[in-house]
Parts: sequence; structure tokens; C-alpha cells
Amino acid sequence: MSTSRTELRNPGPTEGAGVPESRPTRLTRLTRLSQEEFARDIWGRRALLTRRVSDFSDLFSADAVDELIARRGLRTPFLRVARDGSTLPESSYTSSAGVGATISDQLDDTALWRQFADGATLVLQALQRTWGPVAGFCTGLSTELGHPAQANAYVTPPQNRGFDDHYDVHDVFVLQIKGTKRWLVHEPVHPDPLRDQPWTDRRSAVAEAARSTPYIDTVLEPGDALYLPRGWLHAAQAQGEVSVHLTIGIHTWTRYALAEQLAASALDALRDDPRMRGSLPLGVDTPAEEIDIVRERLLAAVTEADSAPSFHRARRGQARPAPLGPLAQLAAVDGLGPGTPVRLREALEARLEGPRLTTRVGWLDFPETDLPSVIRLLDGDVRTAGDLGVELVGRLLRAGVLVPAER
Repeated sequence: MSTSRTELRNPGPTEGAGVPESRPTRLTRLTRLSQEEFARDIWGRRALLTRRVSDFSDLFSADAVDELIARRGLRTPFLRVARDGSTLPESSYTSSAGVGATISDQLDDTALWRQFADGATLVLQALQRTWGPVAGFCTGLSTELGHPAQANAYVTPPQNRGFDDHYDVHDVFVLQIKGTKRWLVHEPVHPDPLRDQPWTDRRSAVAEAARSTPYIDTVLEPGDALYLPRGWLHAAQAQGEVSVHLTIGIHTWTRYALAEQLAASALDALRDDPRMRGSLPLGVDTPAEEIDIVRERLLAAVTEADSAPSFHRARRGQARPAPLGPLAQLAAVDGLGPGTPVRLREALEARLEGPRLTTRVGWLDFPETDLPSVIRLLDGDVRTAGDLGVELVGRLLRAGVLVPAER
């Protein structure tokens, strides 16, 4: 049974109704809201149901499911299988791939068909690594939001559910691709869980909350989108036909993560303090004055610590840059001339810190004469090698920082 639009508006969950920006973004495509509206009213606060927001068939489809399972030679963990709320062992749907590919954990399409026919849900994981349209969308969305994004597809037979009520430790956008699925959503029992605080730590509270009146009780149809902040409970069941939906997970950076980086920087600084490296006095009990000394030194180290470099390194390590084709890259290097169009590789997390450019693919130091050109290329616009300097462009193409662009 689907909750009505009136019930969604008052007093239920917010339904997207904002006016898109003049330059549509990926976030606007998912919510009909501008980034400012989404940040102000929705992000991390409440669930958002948006009806008929977009045709998502350009991102994923039933044909894509068959292509990935039957023809791409995927291995675990790019797929998992669930039935009756439990994940099935990998051995039940993998096998050796035969001559020339004698590895034991490739997907067995026959075994997967039998599991699916028996009611199992197929979960194609990390599609941002295996399916081009989803990869491009996740890269762009991650850039817009400033948080890493990844995507899974859930393929559920009619009248089946893959997982019991649970919550995720990351925000999600659910995009209904094919069929319909009934969603029951409840408010958090543990708001804003950290990554090491899974729902299994609160099974009884989750089960009790799932028996209460849901915040959302609705059936998603193709083109509908649902946003759930981390911690919001949810369960979904396919209706009268096969359901395919994409879940785009946003692995949010938190203030706690910043605190971890700050504390790590402070502790690293204290390693250079001879008094902090000194031994405590002999005896079983630690004197109160020693604790006071450590607290004072630690507080001073935290106050003086600069956690920005370690934080940015951690951010860069959470995702990959946009794909790079080695043959196209070699052709760009071999054919390099003043008119060669190039651009900064997407999702590179490039930062210029003094003369050093740090990226997800390493760092490079530049002479002062090259810095104006490096600054120009960071805006992401298409430039010519002659505009930036042919020698500089050649170096950056070889490093995988610049990529060939369309003329």
C-alpha cells in the first residue's frame, strides 16, 4: 500500500518539490532540489521521497544485470546473494571459469539463475568500478557533495525481500530502475552511526522500532528516488514482478573523522617531546600529577596540530580518480602539440600546496615558472597544450594527471 502525496507532505516525510538550478546537477536529478536547498533542509536530517524524478535507464537496466553476470567474468566480492535476510556463502554461486581463467571465485551464471529462481536477491556491488554509466554518475555526484560515492544494484524476484529491517552507516539514494518495491522506513534508533557502529550492535532496538508505525510506507516505481540518511531503518520487498534498483551510498565524512585526524596529528607531534617519551615513576598507581602533565601537553598539541594534510590524504584514499585508458593516453602523448586539447582528470582530488601538486595518483613538484599554468588547469576547463606549455602538459599526461579532451 502506497502512502499518499498528501500524507507525505504533512506530517510525513518531505517530498522533493524545489525548483532546480539553471544548470542541473546530479543531485538535482535525484531530488529536484538545488544543492543549497538539499543542504539546508534534507542532508543528514530526514528522508526524502521524490516521485517520477528521472528516467534512470541510462544509468542501469535489466539488460545491464544480465550483461554483468553472464558475460563480464565478475568475481567476488562484486556480487553477493541474500535470501530470507541472510547472505549466502560464496561457494553456492561461484565456480572455476575454465580454460585460461582457472580461478575459483568467478560468478557461475547457472548457479546464480537457480538461486534467483528460488527467491534469492542478487546484489551487484561496487558498480562504480564495473559499469561505465554508473561510474561516471558516482564520480560527478561525489564531486558535487564532497563525500565518496559508491553504487550497488539490488535485483529481487517477485514477492521477495533480500534483507530484514536494518540501517546503513552511510547515506543512500535509492533509484528504482525496473518493477516496483514496497519500502518501510522508520526513524533512527541510533542517529548518525559511525562506520564501526553497525545495526547488528542494536538488533533488539531495530526489531522493536520496525514494529512501530513507519515514517514512510510506500511503493517505489521506475523513476522514483528515495534519500535515506545513515541510521534510518529500512526494509523493502518486491511486488508482482522482478525489481531492480540502484542504491548509491554516500560515505559521509564526519566531525568524528576530523577529530581522529586531529588526535593523530597531535600524538605524532608528542613523539618529539622528550618528556612525553619519558617513563612514568615506579609504582603501581599513576600519580594524578602525571595525568595532569599529559593532559596539558596533549591539549597544547591538539591546539597546535594541523590535521588538514592528513585529512586530505585520507579523503584521497577513499576513492579512485575517473578511469584512464592507456591507449588513448599514449596516443595523446605521441601526438602532443600546441593544439592538443587536454583537461584535468576528474575526481583526482588535486590540491596545490606551495610548489607541490598532490593528487590521488601521487604528487609532483613544479618550478615557480610553471605554477600559473598549474593553477589554470585546476579549474577543470579544457585547455590546449600551447596555452599551458607543451613540456608541462607532456609531463602531466605521463603522470595521469591530465587526459585528452574533446576538441
